[in-house]
Amino acid sequence: MKKFLVFLCVIALFAMAVLVFRAPLKQLAYDTVTSDMFVRVDNDAFDPGPVIGSNFPGVTATWQGREVRLLGEFAGSRGTVFVATRSTDWCPYCMKQLIQLQQHKAAYDQAGIGIVAMTYDDPALQQAFIDQWGIEYPILHDVDTLSFRTLGILNKSYQPGDDAYGIPYPGTIVINPDGVVVGKLFLEAYSLRVDALSALDYALTALAEAD
Repeated sequence: MKKFLVFLCVIALFAMAVLVFRAPLKQLAYDTVTSDMFVRVDNDAFDPGPVIGSNFPGVTATWQGREVRLLGEFAGSRGTVFVATRSTDWCPYCMKQLIQLQQHKAAYDQAGIGIVAMTYDDPALQQAFIDQWGIEYPILHDVDTLSFRTLGILNKSYQPGDDAYGIPYPGTIVINPDGVVVGKLFLEAYSLRVDALSALDYALTALAEAD
């Protein structure tokens, strides 16, 4: 009986430790799996999304409780980077990418380039992430997969009813002030992303070459 009580105490202490340290342990796990996620260039042939030189078709989205169709209100003087990503709730690569973009938002602002992100998450989940990490650029909610489908980046590995149905192939689309797509960064491996400053350099080059 005494051994059984000791066993129960050990189990209870372990459960309490898990509850107390759950958030730090989760963050540690995320940091571990994302340690090598950033690359400097898009070096594969994977190329979904609108054709370079075509007009950006707009979105069917919500932001702060209202509908959004065009991205002009979020554009910088030189253009916009539209970042399609999977989830602010369960995808560690996506979360780290969006956090890094916030860390370098001042550089984008100084370059005259606006940042707009989009996920399929419920707006309440997006807001929790925004509040936790102090995200200052807009994260739009794709309505009924219409934006990602129209852009040609809806991940077709998932079907309606799957938890992940509605996620895009993660990537970045560069749009000039006239609404023309001038560049794209899409990597086939969802666990790899072009880092924020390299993406900014790419966007500046693409916009300059399109002038």
